[in-house]
Amino acid sequence: MIRATLLAVGLLSALAHTGAAVEAPALATVDGATLFNDRCGSCHERAVDRAPSRAVLGTLSASEILAAMTSGEMAPMSKGLDVTQMQAIAVYLAPNPSDGSIAVGSPSGPAHPCASSAVLRSSPSDWPMAAMDLTASRFQPHPGFSATEVPKLTVKWAFALGGGVYGQPIVIGDFLFVTSRAGQFYALDARTGCVRWMVTGASSRTSPIVAPSSLSPSGWVTYIGETSRTVRAFDAATGKEIWRSSVLDTHPLARLSGSAIVSGDLVFVPISSAEEVAAKRADYSCCSFRGALVALEKATGAVRWKTSVITEPTRAIRKNAVGIPMQGPAGAAIWSAPTADEKRGLVYVATGDSYTEAQTRGSDAIVAIEMQTGKIRWSTQVTSNDNYVNGCAGPGPASANCPNPLGSDFDFGGSPILFTLAKDRQILLSGQKSGLTYGMDPDSGAILWSTRVGSGSSLGGVEWGIATDQAHLYAPNADTMNLMEEARRAQGRPPRKTIPLAPAAPSLTAVDPATGRIIWQTPTPKAPCRMRGLCIHASSAPPAVMPGVVFSGSTDGWLRAYDSASGAIIWAFSTTASTYTTVNGVTNQPGGAIDGTGPTIADGMIFTLAGYNGAESFGGNGVNVLLAFSVNGK
Repeated sequence: MIRATLLAVGLLSALAHTGAAVEAPALATVDGATLFNDRCGSCHERAVDRAPSRAVLGTLSASEILAAMTSGEMAPMSKGLDVTQMQAIAVYLAPNPSDGSIAVGSPSGPAHPCASSAVLRSSPSDWPMAAMDLTASRFQPHPGFSATEVPKLTVKWAFALGGGVYGQPIVIGDFLFVTSRAGQFYALDARTGCVRWMVTGASSRTSPIVAPSSLSPSGWVTYIGETSRTVRAFDAATGKEIWRSSVLDTHPLARLSGSAIVSGDLVFVPISSAEEVAAKRADYSCCSFRGALVALEKATGAVRWKTSVITEPTRAIRKNAVGIPMQGPAGAAIWSAPTADEKRGLVYVATGDSYTEAQTRGSDAIVAIEMQTGKIRWSTQVTSNDNYVNGCAGPGPASANCPNPLGSDFDFGGSPILFTLAKDRQILLSGQKSGLTYGMDPDSGAILWSTRVGSGSSLGGVEWGIATDQAHLYAPNADTMNLMEEARRAQGRPPRKTIPLAPAAPSLTAVDPATGRIIWQTPTPKAPCRMRGLCIHASSAPPAVMPGVVFSGSTDGWLRAYDSASGAIIWAFSTTASTYTTVNGVTNQPGGAIDGTGPTIADGMIFTLAGYNGAESFGGNGVNVLLAFSVNGK
């Protein structure tokens, strides 16, 4: 009871973001263990499908578990539970707060404010959006340090960031912007990590975008997408709100996971969803979400247009195994930031899988949409009938909503890249969870080549994105689920998948953008790591590139630098080899998985976040660490 009461006090701040709160004594009377066993154990005790195991859940903080149940991936499965019951489950699962293994931190205020103000000024070495530029290259041509200096990179400062899921750091001049699902949106000093300003109640997993604009006194505006399915614009120098959009999608399971981009007078916002998780419930009428792109007026946040990438009409399919009506087509979530083609007046998006057997050509596709009208110019599907919801591919009773036929869950999870070839010809590059990379004609969507870089699985292949420089396409391959199945076999445990997976091949591959020919492929090393749960060496996060060097992180907490010409590893750093004393007052802060978002290179430094709570939550801490590297730590 004492532990429950103490943790409840810490959870009240997290509940403030949900608009609900309970008293700690009330929580102490609720049996979290019984609630977990009754409501959650059937999936998590046996780690069904992609559900993290009970042991993995025990590595998370109580506030992170609560956030997942109230506004995150587990909100659909928490239907019918009141706030007190959800708190009780979170307290039951959370690690002992006195064991020192997971830093709790205090991300509720600026523990280390900057001593002086600063003017926000651009530099040639800025990284202003998630994928670096509107073509989504993830290439920094002016890094501020050379390839020969990369082996001298050392941690300069660290910052604890609550929430478990976060956006990629964005850098303009001396300002660094970063979001988290815990609700704090920070502007830090990129050189020292001190806090320039902080906005609370801004729960977000999207990377900010910072763009020049006359809307703000400073001449700079930053935009973020929130878990409430709204977009907010702030003065980037002060954090003062300029506008807030309406709710962009009324589907209760819609989400904003991909970052927005700004082109001309519009802000383009991708819409994704968690309906794939909700469909595990037998009483859920599957499925009705449709991935979409929304164009907002940059000046006001008003909706200019909204386009669904599924164009076929909704129809009734059948009743599920317990008699609940099913419908479709549905799915085609857009997980990543769009890519702008200002010459053609197009914006490109990459879509996820289908949720039902009602056929659509909008899933697992690259789609070109006209910027000004929202009209679909072309749509190229690479995998048909990729119908998938959670709870269908593992041992044990299948979900009542399983589609027939069942697909492999081969979403596109990263932004397409618009690449310029010789003689100003262009090609559109992409990578899929199938392990395939593609080159397409940006005028028609015709597939020009496809090349396999990995085995692929529901958590495999190219998970979160690719990168280019002037010469090569760089594709990280995760094969996370394949690695997990191999680890289970090595431990003498039964597989979680009913269909055998191909051997895992985690790696980084350089591909010729013109032909798809593989230039080099470097396996991701299996290296020591210190984290709770499995050490899985999947290359899941998108890479970042500078002249001569590719930086790529892995889910076992390693960040590596590869020679871009040969693929040789020239530097490696384990975020879990030690703990950190952060500039915002957290001691013994651990590192963790690098996943979801990639490194940021700007003005002589490289920034990465470690501790991401991904689909399986291994390597997640609930409180992440933002690490800032510079040459010799200067």
